[in-house]
Amino acid sequence: MIFVKTGEEIELLRESNQLVGMTLGEVAKHIRPGISTLELDRIAEEFIRAHGAEPGFLGYGGFPNSLCISVNDVVVHGIPSADCILKEGDIVSVDCGTFKNGFYGDSAYTFEVGEVDEEVRKLLRVTRESLYKGIEKAVAGLRIGDIGHAVQTYCEAEGYAVVREMVGHGVGRDLHEEPQVPNYGRQGQGVKLREGMVIAIEPMINMGKRHIFQEADGWTIRTRDKKPAAHFEHTVVVGKHQADILSTFEYVEKELEK
Repeated sequence: MIFVKTGEEIELLRESNQLVGMTLGEVAKHIRPGISTLELDRIAEEFIRAHGAEPGFLGYGGFPNSLCISVNDVVVHGIPSADCILKEGDIVSVDCGTFKNGFYGDSAYTFEVGEVDEEVRKLLRVTRESLYKGIEKAVAGLRIGDIGHAVQTYCEAEGYAVVREMVGHGVGRDLHEEPQVPNYGRQGQGVKLREGMVIAIEPMINMGKRHIFQEADGWTIRTRDKKPAAHFEHTVVVGKHQADILSTFEYVEKELEK
């Protein structure tokens, strides 16, 4: 079932998603060579709880941590670890969820660690830009396929591959609601978008081929060819004329500008 949210529910979702943006900004302060992904996870959990919310991912489906932290060729769902130490030149996707006042927030940002190769920086730039191309299509009367088509055509024109198996989703009282929001598709196909639907759009884009595999831990998703992957995500409300972005990269950008 697809839930269309009321104005009151949207404001509660906005609060949860703004907190995700604030948490990503807090994590951004600490991303540097030498820090473990488990330490970043601890920082995020403490920050979320200090703001009157619960980590949305912790225990969700059995996930053991508060953040999904995915380094280099890990596409998504990387498990934070004391043994995973960030190093110069890495890229790291930080996917964060919160749960507050009965509603979830969900957003992700891929960070550069120190100086990153220019070709990898381009992957991040194009992936982020593709997110906003998808958001432009989150308008009432269009269809899910229009969002995926916008992401896919933009990234493939730059020579990148779109992950097919992992998709965006509805967000609300559950972290993952209907509909699914793929990052590929045909224009005019799929579920019709209605004003008040809340969806997470999250391009997962590979530098090499699109093929992925899941590690034995049951969570970590990697590229088969070991080439880097990037991941950016916003939670948005489908609007009459344009989408309303509930999450924010504002706090991350403030940190990265310092």
